[in-house]
Amino acid sequence: MRVQRLVAALLVALVAGCGPAVAATDDRVPPFGPAPLRPYAVGVRQFVLDPDGPRPLPVTVWYPAEPTAASPAPAAQTTPGPSGGTAPGPTGSSAGFPRRDAPVAAGRFPVVVHSHGLRSLPELHAPLTTRWAVAGFVVAAPTYPRTNLRARDFTRADVRNQPADGWRLIRHLVRLDARPGDPLAGHLAVDRFAAAGHSAGGFTTAGMFAPGHSPRLRAGIVIAGGGLAGSFAGPVAPVLFVHGGADPVVPESVGRAAYARSLGPAAFLGLPGQGHGEYLTPGRPGFAQVLAATTDFLRWTLYDDRAALRRLPADARVPGVTTLTTRALPA
Repeated sequence: MRVQRLVAALLVALVAGCGPAVAATDDRVPPFGPAPLRPYAVGVRQFVLDPDGPRPLPVTVWYPAEPTAASPAPAAQTTPGPSGGTAPGPTGSSAGFPRRDAPVAAGRFPVVVHSHGLRSLPELHAPLTTRWAVAGFVVAAPTYPRTNLRARDFTRADVRNQPADGWRLIRHLVRLDARPGDPLAGHLAVDRFAAAGHSAGGFTTAGMFAPGHSPRLRAGIVIAGGGLAGSFAGPVAPVLFVHGGADPVVPESVGRAAYARSLGPAAFLGLPGQGHGEYLTPGRPGFAQVLAATTDFLRWTLYDDRAALRRLPADARVPGVTTLTTRALPA
């Protein structure tokens, strides 16, 4: 327990030396459609950003794919969800079986940059990230060079450098969308990014909202994390916080303090009695609510889906399982 609290304290202490994110240059906004009315099959691809540079960044990308007879899209939600709604959602089992290099579905899709925690990997978060892809989002998940599970020179203090890695990935994806011949070219809504992450990845996410960050970054989801120096500066963007009430690694008070510091619309999804992330496992108490609430939040902030915003309170609140606190959410 003492070691775990030291880890949490160190993450909070990483506020020193966390520089501002480098803003991407915004170009003309490309055409963009409404929120999807159907779930998608999921494709996956991998690449390494800056393989010969000082911080090579392997990236896993899950994306909406065209269904095939062998791998159909998940069935649309036909029974009431946590809120009784019937919006398309990642309810099918095929969310867990993405097809490598599958053809990208028609259309443009918002992008979520997802950051893993200490001694973790993108694939360990696939139960959540693949379901976001089912719901119509491209999810790009970097493997950070010095905090991942297989890092030879593991250094938790390197978290302070990860927000800049996240922005480097955003800039790469903007260029990739305009690269002739790339499978994702023309499919990325390059003015509609969100950042999300768990634990140290939550701190990384907060750090991406540094002063002067590009308005491309429209929303954040901080799971079992907190803030870094300069976090939640302009432009103002909505942030959803998710935290277990009995988290022994990053105490809930750290997440609540970050929620209080954030600017603009915000929500705090609490899981009373839960720890550092068991609610991210399908079938465990709270997973359905975390999935529904984060998907509603992304649909609202990245697709301008007001129906999803209206569903969020009922999807998030289940007596005895979850609580929800909100601030300045639109009516």
